[in-house]
This record gives sequence, structure tokens and C-alpha cells, in this order.
Amino acid sequence: MKQNNKIILIICMLLGVFHTDAQQTTPIFRGQVLSEGRPVTNANIQIDKKVLHTDDQGLFSIPVIIGSTINIQITAVGLHTLKQRILLESTDSTPWIFTLERADQQIEEVEVIGLTKVKEINRQAYNVTAIDATKLHNTTLNISSALDRVAGVRVRESGGVGSNFNLSLNGFSGNHIRYFIDGIPMDNFGSSFQINNIPINMAERVEVYKGVVPIWLGSDALGGAINIVTSTKDRSYLDVSYGYGSFNTHRTVINSGWTTDKGFTVQLSAYQNYSDNNYKVTVNAADINTGAYTQNATVRRFHDQYHNEAVVAQVGVVNKPYADRLLVGMTVGQNYKEIQTGARMVTVFGGWHRRGTTLMPTLKYQKRDLIKGLDVTLNANFNLGSEQNIDTLDRRYDWFGTFKSNGSNGERSKQLYEYRNNEGIATLAANYRLSERQSVALSNVATTFDRKGENKLDPQSSSYEVGKQTFKNIMGIGYSYDVEGVWSSTVFVKYIHQNNENGDVISNTMDRFGYGIASTYFIDPNLQLKASYELTNRMPTAYEIFGDVENQQGNFSLKPERSHNVNLGANYGWKSGDDHRFNLGGNLIYRHAFDFIFNRLNNNQSQLVADNREGVSTRGADADLHYSYKNFLTFGGSLTYQLLRNKQKYEPDYTGISPVYNDQMPNIPYLFGNTDLGLTFRNLGGKGNVLNVNYNLLYVHRFWLYWPSLGGTSLSDEKREIPEQLSHDVSLVYSLHNGRYNIGLEMRNLADTQLFDNFSLQKPGRSFTVNLRYYIQKAK
Repeated sequence: MKQNNKIILIICMLLGVFHTDAQQTTPIFRGQVLSEGRPVTNANIQIDKKVLHTDDQGLFSIPVIIGSTINIQITAVGLHTLKQRILLESTDSTPWIFTLERADQQIEEVEVIGLTKVKEINRQAYNVTAIDATKLHNTTLNISSALDRVAGVRVRESGGVGSNFNLSLNGFSGNHIRYFIDGIPMDNFGSSFQINNIPINMAERVEVYKGVVPIWLGSDALGGAINIVTSTKDRSYLDVSYGYGSFNTHRTVINSGWTTDKGFTVQLSAYQNYSDNNYKVTVNAADINTGAYTQNATVRRFHDQYHNEAVVAQVGVVNKPYADRLLVGMTVGQNYKEIQTGARMVTVFGGWHRRGTTLMPTLKYQKRDLIKGLDVTLNANFNLGSEQNIDTLDRRYDWFGTFKSNGSNGERSKQLYEYRNNEGIATLAANYRLSERQSVALSNVATTFDRKGENKLDPQSSSYEVGKQTFKNIMGIGYSYDVEGVWSSTVFVKYIHQNNENGDVISNTMDRFGYGIASTYFIDPNLQLKASYELTNRMPTAYEIFGDVENQQGNFSLKPERSHNVNLGANYGWKSGDDHRFNLGGNLIYRHAFDFIFNRLNNNQSQLVADNREGVSTRGADADLHYSYKNFLTFGGSLTYQLLRNKQKYEPDYTGISPVYNDQMPNIPYLFGNTDLGLTFRNLGGKGNVLNVNYNLLYVHRFWLYWPSLGGTSLSDEKREIPEQLSHDVSLVYSLHNGRYNIGLEMRNLADTQLFDNFSLQKPGRSFTVNLRYYIQKAK
């Protein structure tokens, strides 16, 4: 009841603000930019010292003072610049028409003053970083590899291609972070669609929200969100790439689309990843038959093959009176994964493997101005895929690939377990523009989970297995006030409901209420300040509650976690002359989480299990600096520091204050960064040919593997730490015929350094990859 009263009070306050603003109407100057009778999108508008740009209809608007004079300059690529001085005697709803003439002369180089979509995202009030994925399309990077270069982000994998991964974002990691594709939660996409096996070619940009997450994503994230944005341009094109590299690794990507003049469209994306992952590792190994022990033995992984294949097909219409986009589709995928080790490398497997499928019908609908001022987006999908956990060999293996009989127990727990995680998602996002400066937003996301399984080796025991179900609904309401180019603020509330059932007898229901605010102010067009706060809640996932039937043990008693998240940030960009550009950004973060869900090793250290800690506090900072010289050189880097403290003062079954109270949280990097250098050689070997040479360095400072206060006195105790890591990557990409043909060579971990993540699981050493890409687009 108290929560309902809070919601009613907030809504009344918002309505009061709407009414007040409606009574104070500010004169608005409206304009539309045309060329040859058609709207000019993303034209740069400079009015005195303010900079803005046109929308998809060529429209723009700005608050003005009646009786004043404005100087307006309009520029757009391929069009002549227009300058005009206008005396504002009055304003009305009819926009001024500005017509730009096409520039016929050939131009070698164009400087675009208007903001790109990536820069638009980065200028939001949220602590957000957007990556331009199109600049990485000639590489064999996946989404997670690209994210590893963002300030505040650390991607941790348990091995090579297709391995389990854990992304750390400003101190939060794992399920604290939520993942989306075009704003659609990826919770139910299955094991064939994870960010460490989705190629970067599938994305146009990747948005990283650190801390406070906008309500239109409909998330119960505790520490941030990753949104993969695919291209929505109405075009006909073909984009094909193939890469081959070390450890018998193959990657193929096909993206294509066809759109007719009448708006009928077909879109197809497909990709595959394959690797033997037979790289060398250094371990302490014992012969399973003789017991002979070898310290720091160098062996090859022999049971780590991975492959996955996926197809995303969509058909529908675009640019219709009833829908900007209406698409129905099918997402199909499959994967095969051999399991080499458990949660630690002391456990070795030689036969255990998993298979999974994705079969997911989809619906996407989007309409701007469904009624004037109302934009609506609707998405729905349901995954009918299945997973298999196959442990049928009665053996025990060692690191040399030899084995001996294990009775009839399998390698870990003998089974041929097939199950379906039938998961459905429906999302609704609506935004209504009350005035030029005000808007309200509503989002609702409903998800379902229903696991049913059977051990085909023991059908009788399967008859006693109970179903596992989860239903979750997230509703958000927000209000935004925006003075373009000056300041912007958003306030919002969220309500989350979840019900979990472990059979017909055991169930629990959870309800949580949260709220937040995000605001930004531009001291001048180049200097931006940001601040945001949120009381956020996260429900435990179905995999944390019920386990993942591999290395995650279930815990049905998990409680929801909540956190106070505070972000302060600033960004400054400037030029020195016409050739030198600089951009400097920094953020301060504070988090205090209660009932923090933390993965630990189970009692026999063979699996991970999620557990609640009373509290964890995080203080941190990140900074990045980027420099560019003309279109020839780019140089930059980022550095992140984060200190996570355990705030659980008393431990179960322990008398007195816990010895790990105020300890730094173990197995979490606290200092890391990266540096990149890029050189571009244009018209090399012919007009329109470009050679790009890039170098990237990744640094991770050594950090605790276990609780610092439990045994050992310093980080000099090598058995208790994950050592310092330094990785060097180099790539060369040669593009011919204005990007139609592309040849790339990548060298990763050039120094062949031993790299570790996730409880010291060793990652691949030095590797080489060759990538070929062909791209063609039909001119409109």
C-alpha cells in the first residue's frame, strides 16, 4: 500500500509540472531543410553559438526571443552551405523552409560538423559510452572483444572461442549487467547468441550504460546494460566475411538486406564460429595411472572444440502510414561445446559436452507519431529451443589425455539430460512529446521461464523431476525536460514483480520499487557535465535460482539485490588549429549494494553457486583521452580504478566480527586500462584504397583470487593472486575499391603472455587470423 501511495504521489507531482509548463509557452523557431524537394537528414544547423541537427524529416526547432535577430548557417555533406540572417517578428507552427543546392564539384575530403548517432548517444545525461561498430567490421572481433576496450569495462573469459564469459562494468559483473539487441532483452536468446560469439559485423553500434539504465530498456540491471544496435537503414546490400586463424578457428558472417521502393523488405543475417581451442596451457599435472607429478607442465587442451551456427531472418514492410517498421521473423541457432575443465583447472574432462538449439519466432513493430507526438515500439519473441547436457563416459581424465575407468559414475554426474528453457519476452515502449521540451515515457517488459527436462539414461528418476518456472514484469514511467544543447533531465520510477516456482509446492514472490534521475548540462557546446542517481533492484535470474546444468549450482533461497548508484562525469572536446582534435572524459562512481549476489565456489570447489552478501560498497573512477591528427592518426587510452569492499559484518556460523569484513572483494580486477594507436594511409596503391594499421595494449593489474585476510599476508603470495597481465594486439586492414574488397591480418597476444581470468582459467596464447570481407550496396 505504501508503495502504491508513493507512485500516486509521484504521478501527481509530474502532472503538476506538466500543467505549469503548459502555462509558460516559450516561442519556438521551426525550420525544415530540403534539397531537390526532399528532406535533408542530419544537416548541421548552427544558430549563433548553438549547434543542432535535423531529424529524419529534415526538421529542427529552437527556443527564441521575439524581436531578436538570429544568424543561421546550414551545412550538409554534398550540398552547398547556406547562411541567412533572420529577424524574428513572430513564430507559428509552420516551419521556415531552407533549400540547399547540390554541390557538383568533386571533393577529396569532407568534414562533418553535425553529430553522428554515436556522438548523440554519448551526449545523453546517462553515464554511457557508444562504440561505432562499423569501424571494426573488417576485423574478426566479437561484441565482447570490442567492449573490452571501453573505460570501466573488463571482459573475462574462461578460455577460447565459445567459452563462458563474465563482463565487469564499474565493479558489477555477471548477471548484474543486462544485455539487449535493439532494446530487446537477450535473456531468452539461448546459448547460440551470447555477446562473446556474436560477430561485430552484426552491429552498427554498441551502447554501454554504466550504472543508471534508461527505462526504455526495461531492465532490472543492478550495475548497467549493454545494447547492441543493428542497422535499420532501408537499403539493399550484401556484406560477407570469412576469417581463419590459429587453433583451427573459422568465422563466417553474412549480412544482407533488400528493400523495394514500395517498402517491402527482407533481411537476413547468418554467422558461424568454429574452433578446436587446442591451445597450450601451463598446469600442475599428474598421470592418472602412475601418479607421476609434473609441475608447470605445458600441455594442449584436447577436449575444447566449439562451434555454433545462427540465422536471423526477417520480412515485412517499412515506411508505411501504419508502421515505420513491421517485421516478422525467425531466429534459428545451434551450438556444440566440449567441456575441458570445471570451475578450476585442477578438474579435467575428456568426454563431457553440451548441445543447444534456438528456435525463436519474432515480431517487431515501430511507429513514430502513431498519434501526433506519440512514438510506440513493440517487440515479442518466444524461444522454443532445447539444451542437452551429455556426460555418458565412465572415465576420469588427466591433462595428458589419458584416462581410467570411473565405474558407472560418468565424469561428473552421469546423465544424458535434455531440457527446454522455454522463455518468452514481450516489450512495450511508448514516448509522448507533451511540448518541444517535455516528454513522458512508459515501458513494460514481461518475461517467462519454464524449464522441463528428462535424463534419458534414467527415465524413472525423471518422472519425479519438478518443473521450474519464473515470471517477471518490469514497468517504468519517466518524465524528461530538455533544452537542446543546454541541459536535459529525466526522472523515472520502476516497479518489478517476480514469481518463482520450484514445483507445485515451493514458490516465492518478490516485489521491488525503484527510482532515479539523470541530468546533464553543457557549459558550452564542447564541455558537458553529467550526474545521475538510481535506487535500483535486480531479481535473481532463473539460472541463479535453478542452476545452468553445467558449472552453476542453483540456489532457490536467493533474495533480490538493490543498490544506490551515483555517477558524476564530465567530457571536454577541443581543437588545436584545424588538424588536431582532443577529447577528454572522466567519471566518478559510487555504489552501495545490499543483498549483493556473488558467485563463489561450492563446497567441493567443482561448481559456482550464487549467494547473497549483506552489502558491498564500490568507489571508483575511470578516464579516457583521445587524440586525432587529420584523418591520418588516432591515439588514445582509458584507465579504470574500482575498489569493492565487503560490508557483511557477521558471517553464519562465525562468532564475532567477520575476518573478511571490509576486505576487498576477491577475484575482481580493480585496476586496468588500455591504449590504442591507429594510422590510416589513404589512396595507397590506387584511388579509394585505404590501409589501416592499429595497435592495442590491454593492462590488468594483479588482484586477489581469494579473501585477502584469509591466509597469506600480501600479494607476494603467488598462489593467492591472479598475476599482472599485459596483452598486445596488432591488426592491418587493406581496403580496395572504396571498401568493397577488404583484407585483414590480426595478431593477438603478440608477446604470447600467459593470460588468466575467472579463477585462474588460462586463456589462449599468441594467435594469428586472416579475414576477407566483401561489401556492396545498391545506390538508391
